[in-house]
Amino acid sequence: MLQITAREIADITGGRLVAGATGDELVTGTARIDSRDVARGDLFAAFLGERVDGHDYVGAAQEAGAALALVARETTVPAVLVADVRTALWDLARAQLERARQENPELVVLAITGSAGKTGAKDLLGTILRTAGETIAPAGSFNNELGLPLTVLRLGAGTRFLVLEMGARGIGHIAQLTDIARPDISLVLNVGSAHLGEFGSVEAIARAKGELVEALAPEGRAVLNAEDRLVAGMAGRSAAPVLTWGFTTGDVRGQDLALDDDARVSFTLVVPEGLQTLRGEPIGAGSFPVRPDLLGEHQAANVLAALTAALSAGADLAAATAALDGAKLATGQRMEALRAGGALVIDDAYNANPDSMRQALKTLAHLGRGHRTIAVLGEMLEMGPDSVRLHDEIGRLAVRLNIGQLYVVGDGAAPIHHGASLEGSFGGESEYLDTVDEALAVLKRVVAPGDVVLLKSSRDAGLRQIARPLIEHLGRGEDA
Repeated sequence: MLQITAREIADITGGRLVAGATGDELVTGTARIDSRDVARGDLFAAFLGERVDGHDYVGAAQEAGAALALVARETTVPAVLVADVRTALWDLARAQLERARQENPELVVLAITGSAGKTGAKDLLGTILRTAGETIAPAGSFNNELGLPLTVLRLGAGTRFLVLEMGARGIGHIAQLTDIARPDISLVLNVGSAHLGEFGSVEAIARAKGELVEALAPEGRAVLNAEDRLVAGMAGRSAAPVLTWGFTTGDVRGQDLALDDDARVSFTLVVPEGLQTLRGEPIGAGSFPVRPDLLGEHQAANVLAALTAALSAGADLAAATAALDGAKLATGQRMEALRAGGALVIDDAYNANPDSMRQALKTLAHLGRGHRTIAVLGEMLEMGPDSVRLHDEIGRLAVRLNIGQLYVVGDGAAPIHHGASLEGSFGGESEYLDTVDEALAVLKRVVAPGDVVLLKSSRDAGLRQIARPLIEHLGRGEDA
């Protein structure tokens, strides 16, 4: 948490004190951009968003206990006036991290990127590292130029591990984030087709993700997926030593990968002799069972990646694997299993790309033995000129996996329905629905005890709005 005066904030950000601020105001909490989240002692940053102007809420933030506001125009409450609030938050985050490193040389900053799974891996890293010391790994996807500095500004004197998620929508985005918070350990999960429309090619995505490795100092550590060609190739971009992981190759291995009848993943972690932590201490060797409460074979890669990074940061091997026994993700709507009325609803509607869509459908098919399977699929956004083909392929895969019923929601996802309809073995098992509301109404009518339902789309496609009302409906046992 911050322990900083208004005068110090003005000095760091190049701002000036306004609206009666004396410079002695003391911020003892953290930075907030939502006045509803403000607690006593916080700094309220009046961020100008696409839909909301934080300057309209500085009064509400003060009433909630904010010690000071950070603003880009004149206001009526004690504040520091800066040219740009976002840039000022970056400056504050850099200063906070520098101070934290000076006060606590044991602090380790871990940063994660990848085309898929980075929020889940971040959650898992937090679960593991909390066994070794005070850890900041907030739930949610705070992975951009605003969320990342807000996470850094939560640093306190006792923080041992800071886990940061770094996303990119173009070349240079991750480099910008690492300029705010340079990592000690850089973990790269995979390079896939997420945001393909913005990057133009998978190779461009790899160049952007590799900026996380390039940010490492020689005393840092790159933790790379040995089984992803583009990720493994980033080793040459690292000035720091490289530690790899994988199920068929890599320094740290997962063996005996399996799914139980409920599609929960398990494997054996195998760590050989001779590996060292970031600080040069021996990691220790051994084989340990890993049994989190996570659905889908693809979750195993995130678990193995998080374990490898945590061991590199100094986590104890036995404690790390024990921490994951029965573990769930802190952030919802990532293959989140919800049960009501005898049905299982898998809410995976926070994000979607072709890779994660395929994995989710395969998990649904695994769960479908003895149960009717229903896939409710929405648009995968930012797919670029190949969008129609990529959606079409998902529809054809649903047929090949023998999914019982497919509902395709929204115009952008329509090629999924077309692909399924043309694949040949579907009759009326694929149905196109115009809106999310229509999809919810249909599901309320058709979902029965024993059914397994998958909800999958990109966040802004809207299917994330379905799970909770559907579960409430099933729990009440209502008729449509």
